[in-house]
Amino acid sequence: MKLVFATHNKNKLREVQAIIPKHIELLSLEDIGCFEEIEENGATIEENAAIKANYVFENYQVNCFADDTGLEVESLDGAPGVYSARYAGLQKSAEDNMQKLLEELKDKDNRNARFKTVIALRTTHEKIIFNGIINGTITKDKKGENGFGYDPVFQAEGYQQTFAEISSEEKNKVSHRALAMKQLIDYLKIKP
Repeated sequence: MKLVFATHNKNKLREVQAIIPKHIELLSLEDIGCFEEIEENGATIEENAAIKANYVFENYQVNCFADDTGLEVESLDGAPGVYSARYAGLQKSAEDNMQKLLEELKDKDNRNARFKTVIALRTTHEKIIFNGIINGTITKDKKGENGFGYDPVFQAEGYQQTFAEISSEEKNKVSHRALAMKQLIDYLKIKP
């Protein structure tokens, strides 16, 4: 089975390539000649994932899935949420985003947060949504060199290290994206 992952994010692509079973041929947007930036103008994470999957399916006629991920911080009323990638501005700088987040949390005792990934699968016959959520806290300082995005400041429940301090293999077992991908993979296993 061939399936396109509708992302230009090389870090996400590497994570998914490490998770997806070998019987599924994973193609990137570049593999199908899609180089345009797909505008994510949805009001929710779910809408953004569906926008990307629908765009690729309708313009390239390929079975595909897309994801969108948000970091939701309790004391910030769920922010940055759908704006996670551009929290500190349209330049989409992970460093700037983390700095802004740490600054906004500097006087807050409640540092509870969760990562949420939504995967939208779009094929000829179906449109399905899968969710992966992992709870944790935002650390006071950045720690670790692995991962990407907010990983250096997110510590998952049950862990003493941030996502940037654990190995990619460990992260790929427990992360929000891994949980959503597991649902997608389990679904594809039962398809004829």
